[in-house]
Amino acid sequence: MIKRIDREKILDIKNLHFSYGPIKALDNLSLHVHKGEIVALLGANGAGKTTLLQTISGLNSADSGEIIFKDESITKLSAEKIVQRHLIHVPEHRQVFSTMSVLDNLHLGAYHHYQKTKKKNVVQEIEKLFEIFPILEERKDQLAGTLSGGQQQMLAIARAIMSKPDLLLLDEPSLGLAPIVVKEVLELVKNLRDQYNTTVLLIEQNVFASLKISDRAYVIQHGEIVKEGSAQELLRDENVKEAFLGHAVG
Repeated sequence: MIKRIDREKILDIKNLHFSYGPIKALDNLSLHVHKGEIVALLGANGAGKTTLLQTISGLNSADSGEIIFKDESITKLSAEKIVQRHLIHVPEHRQVFSTMSVLDNLHLGAYHHYQKTKKKNVVQEIEKLFEIFPILEERKDQLAGTLSGGQQQMLAIARAIMSKPDLLLLDEPSLGLAPIVVKEVLELVKNLRDQYNTTVLLIEQNVFASLKISDRAYVIQHGEIVKEGSAQELLRDENVKEAFLGHAVG
């Protein structure tokens, strides 16, 4: 865990509702994230986790409720305007620009602040990321679509960091990856938080691994928050262990 958590709320969601036609996907959902935290979202498939991230990032338009980011309501803002406020969403299935090189993908991550940032500084930021992701430096001239699944996930996260996120939404970063790569990717998420002071809201199918790197967690069921607490509390919670962890925790 990081040494210090700022008690300032960077994200505050109040009574959020969103429906797909007659189907309620988010039902009076409220949660908050403090600056500097990693917060995990736990829940079964279809519980509303991905819908929540899509609504926070402006891909869905909430029916009602409010999303406050850095003391500003972003509930009605477009996805582009939300990105400009340094709230960055890395969706599931990675979605790198497959026909572009690794290096070009990273440069695109700096798109929204490229005019304000000298090219020399962007290059320095990429070099700093290469220290954390050495495999990306090795493959910098390679087409992103030819990378392995784990390498593409690292590129997607590194590209997001180039956008200078104050809040990073990560949806299933380990989806489809081998167990040893899952551990590596999640450890990178923790290291990025520690080095860049980036706040992270995380959906991760490997619940045990996500709780091990998180500070707090929420459990979502049918679009509602049904449980919340510190990651350590939820690791010890018998209901959570039975529902999500099986025999992973004794």
